[in-house]
Amino acid sequence: MSPEEIKPPEEIKPIVEAALMVAGEPLSVDRLAALFGEDDGIRQEVEQTLAALREDYAGRGIELKEVAQGFRFQARTDFAPWLNRLWEEKPPRYSRALVETLAIIAYRQPVTRGDIEDLRGVALSTGMLKTLLEREWIRVVGHREVPGRPAVYATTPKFLDYFNLKTLSELPPLPEMRPIEAPEEVAPSEPAAAQGEMEICEVVGQVAEG
Repeated sequence: MSPEEIKPPEEIKPIVEAALMVAGEPLSVDRLAALFGEDDGIRQEVEQTLAALREDYAGRGIELKEVAQGFRFQARTDFAPWLNRLWEEKPPRYSRALVETLAIIAYRQPVTRGDIEDLRGVALSTGMLKTLLEREWIRVVGHREVPGRPAVYATTPKFLDYFNLKTLSELPPLPEMRPIEAPEEVAPSEPAAAQGEMEICEVVGQVAEG
């Protein structure tokens, strides 16, 4: 059966499900619709199929999650303590400084290195921003028109995807704070999601509101 012949929702549903399972990255509605040709109505059918799949997986160990770059299947974050036992090596821990830096960028973007140092009250190590850039959690979005033209940083869609966010507006509000330790990185196949999101929120509250 050619892609052009697959139109009714009852036929595209298993293909959409399979595509999301094997993609290894979030898939947008447009990318999923492209699997079925140029039909004008296919985008709406894909959206309806995604809604149906979300209902199908409600209450199960796997959920269909919409993040910044599209939709993906993932294990529910509630089960991370058990699923992380699949990996023998304990995930590395982020340093407190890295978490603070990422949190400031997330909540105060766009910011320069100097802005971050002013908020943290200490100098920023050379490798800190490099690490976040290499992870593709932040990017340079321009340069401030002041002497030296320092780079201006902001978060990326990959940052949103990693922390299970569709938009920055889904970050918890700053008043929701409590002291914490620097978080552990979860295993590669288990996105940090809500736990990591709250950790960033809580840390930035200690340095951005003080």
